[in-house]
Amino acid sequence: MKTQNTIAIHGGAGTILRSKLTPEKEKAYRKALHNTIVEGAKILKKGGTAIDAVTEAVHCMEDIELFNAGKGSVFTAKGIHEMDASIMCGKSLNTGAVAGISTISNPIELAKIVMEKSQHMFFVGAGAIAFAKEHGIKEIDPNYFFNQHRFDQWKRVAGSKTAQLDHSDRVDEDKSGTVGAVAIDQYGNLAAATSTGGMTNKQQGRVGDSPIIGAGTYANNNTCAVSCTGHGEYFMRTVLAHRVSCLMELCQLSLEEACQRAIYEDLQSLGGSGGLIAVDTTGKVSFVFNSEGMYRAVKIGEQAIQTGIWRTMT
Repeated sequence: MKTQNTIAIHGGAGTILRSKLTPEKEKAYRKALHNTIVEGAKILKKGGTAIDAVTEAVHCMEDIELFNAGKGSVFTAKGIHEMDASIMCGKSLNTGAVAGISTISNPIELAKIVMEKSQHMFFVGAGAIAFAKEHGIKEIDPNYFFNQHRFDQWKRVAGSKTAQLDHSDRVDEDKSGTVGAVAIDQYGNLAAATSTGGMTNKQQGRVGDSPIIGAGTYANNNTCAVSCTGHGEYFMRTVLAHRVSCLMELCQLSLEEACQRAIYEDLQSLGGSGGLIAVDTTGKVSFVFNSEGMYRAVKIGEQAIQTGIWRTMT
């Protein structure tokens, strides 16, 4: 019997207050989430792989300025963009990741090529760009990433030592952070992908959890696929994405139990904030976050698409 196709996405978790999100902006976010899920689900419905579905979903969000990834990435302390991304196949446990890249429009596409075409798994900076050129991905003008709102965010803290999460209540509460996707296809294979522009005013060369396998991204056909969003340093300290898998495998917890424990006990005990999305081998999905909200959406089989920002999904 075929596994029921499932795909879930997130567009960041943080201090997303209803009072700060106008009806127009809420509509824009929900539309972006809905359209993204549609594109990823199309691939699964046509018999495509979970890898291709999560790649397409993250690619879509990288092209939308609402999200802190790709075109919508925040500015670093140097006033430039340094993006990170990763992808993982639950069947083979193969992965691809890139970090600190500034002139590639869709970092997740490069991460996928690293996974498929390289003997290595992780490229950074100039090396990542060189690898991209070798495989036909062209560099683009850095002005492609300019966004006035993002620029204004950065200018408010530029020159200070403060690096801020894009969804921090000290910046603009209506904005989101890291994007990600998880999926299971009809063949029973899991996949996860994550992409980010990092933290506003982050120090040059800083890398968060998103491209680090086990911290911000993980997939294993024996357990689950996970994509995280939040304060990356805490996710790295807890190796959170992999921890969810371990809690399921070693402690025999359900997906929801493992996700709840990872966020509300492991992450929160250190003072970390954020959330995750996950899907298990049966197609069950979990959305867990200890922040005010998390932009998210899900499509399970032939069921209607659901989107959410705060606690409830519609």
